[in-house]
Amino acid sequence: MAKTAADVVKMGKSVKMVDLRFTDMPGTWQHFSIPVGQLNEELFEEGIGFDGSSIRGFKEIHESDMLLILDPDSAFIDQVLEVPTLVVVCDVYDPITRQPYNRDPRYVAKRAEAYLKQTGIATSSFWGPEAEFFMFNDVRYGGGINSSFYYIDSVEGFWNSGTDVRPNMGGQIPNKRGYFPVPPMDTQQDVRSKIVMALEQAGVEIEVHHHEVATAGQAEIDMRFDSLTRMADKVMIYKYLVKNVARKNGLTATFMPKPLFGDNGSGMHVHQSLWKDNTNVFYDESGYAGISDLAKYYIGGLLKHSSALLALAAPTTNSYRRLVPGFEAPVNLAFSQRNRSAICRIPVYSKSPKAKRIEFRAPDPSCNPYLCFAALMMAGLDGVQNRIDPGEPVDKDLYELPFEEAKKIKQVPGSLSDVLNALEADHEFLLKGDVFTSDLLDAYIGYKRETEVDPVRIRPTPYEFSLYFDV
Repeated sequence: MAKTAADVVKMGKSVKMVDLRFTDMPGTWQHFSIPVGQLNEELFEEGIGFDGSSIRGFKEIHESDMLLILDPDSAFIDQVLEVPTLVVVCDVYDPITRQPYNRDPRYVAKRAEAYLKQTGIATSSFWGPEAEFFMFNDVRYGGGINSSFYYIDSVEGFWNSGTDVRPNMGGQIPNKRGYFPVPPMDTQQDVRSKIVMALEQAGVEIEVHHHEVATAGQAEIDMRFDSLTRMADKVMIYKYLVKNVARKNGLTATFMPKPLFGDNGSGMHVHQSLWKDNTNVFYDESGYAGISDLAKYYIGGLLKHSSALLALAAPTTNSYRRLVPGFEAPVNLAFSQRNRSAICRIPVYSKSPKAKRIEFRAPDPSCNPYLCFAALMMAGLDGVQNRIDPGEPVDKDLYELPFEEAKKIKQVPGSLSDVLNALEADHEFLLKGDVFTSDLLDAYIGYKRETEVDPVRIRPTPYEFSLYFDV
C-alpha cells in the first residue's frame, strides 16, 4: 500500500533529520537535509525551494529558483548514516508555474508510464535491472598538464598472486574466473550480505547476490522487478547503499563500466515486460521462445533505435571500453533465446506466462536509470506501433560465426561520440507523448560532448607513451 504524507510524518518520529533527494541529468543523487521538526503534511503540498543553477543539466543562473515536491511513497530510513535520518525522494517543479520541470529525469520516467497507458498497448510495465559493480581495496587516479595515471588494487586481484607480502595467502581469482567460487577465494561474501540486508531494510526486495566473472571483487546483487519509476528509484537506493556499506567495510565500490583492462566490465542488463491489467502481453505459448508478436515488434523497436538508445543507456566514454567483443559484452544487434552475445535475449528459465520478458543487455550502471528505462520503453512502443520486424532470431554463438555470416550482423557503435550523433539524428520516437523534450535532449547531448567526449578525446593516455614516445 502506498505511503501517505501522514505516514511519512509518523515515520519521522523515529529520526532526527530528513534528507531530501533528487537526481541530476547525468544520474547522480543530490540532496540537502532539514531537521525533522520541519517535517509536516503541509510540506508535501507546498514543497521546498532550492537553487538549481549548480545542478548539472538544470537551470541557468538567471532562472535558478526551483522547487522540490516530496513523494511520500518513496520514503525510507537511511541504513548507513550515524544520525537517524529519513530519506524522501522528490520531484523537481518550477516554482512559478508549479508544473513539473521537463529536465527532471524522474518526471520523464513518470511521463513514460503515463504514455504507455495512453497508447492502449498495455497498462503497466515491469523492470528488473542487473547492475554489476566492483569493490576495490585501493583506488588512486589523477592527472594534469604533464601527467595522467590510475592505480587499482584488490586483495582478490590475480596480479597479487606473486606479491611479496608476508603472508600472501594465495587464492586470488584469475581473470574471468570469478563466477562463482566460494570463500575464501570470494572474499566479499559478508560485505555483499550486509549490502543485501541494508537494501531490504530500505524496502528494496532482493532475489540473489553473487561474485561476478571478473577478478578483483566484481559483484552483482539482483533486485526483484518493479514498475518503471519505482525501479529507477530503487537503482538509486541500490547504488547509494552499495557505495556506503562498502566504505564502512574498508572497500570502495564503483559502477564504472570498465575499470580493469583485460577482464569483464560491469553491465546492467535490463529485463522488461508489458502488462494489460493482469495479463503479460509479451507471452504467447506458441511463439518463438514463448513470446508474442507484440513482444517481437517491441524487440524490433529496440534493435532499430539501439544506436540512439545507447546514448542514454551506455552514456560514458568508458562504456565503449566494455562494449567490445570477447568479454561477454552484447555488441551484436540481434535477438535470441539464451544467447548472451545478442543485444536482446529472451530468458527461458521459466515457462510461466508471468516470467516471460525481454532482456536488453547493452545498458551499464553508469546510466541515469530514469532516462534509460523510459527510452527503452519508448523504443519498444515505437516498434509495436509500427510493427517493426526484428528479423530472424540468431541462436548460434555470435562470436564464433564464420566471417561471411558474422559480417551480416550489425554491431553497436564504438564510441560515445557515435551514439550521441545517433541520438541527435534519431529521437522522434522519444518525443511522443511529451515524454522527452527537445530541450532536455539538446541539453543532454551538449553536456556529454562538452564535459566527456571532448576532454577525453584531446588528452594523451599513458599507453600512448608506450606506443609513440620513441617515434
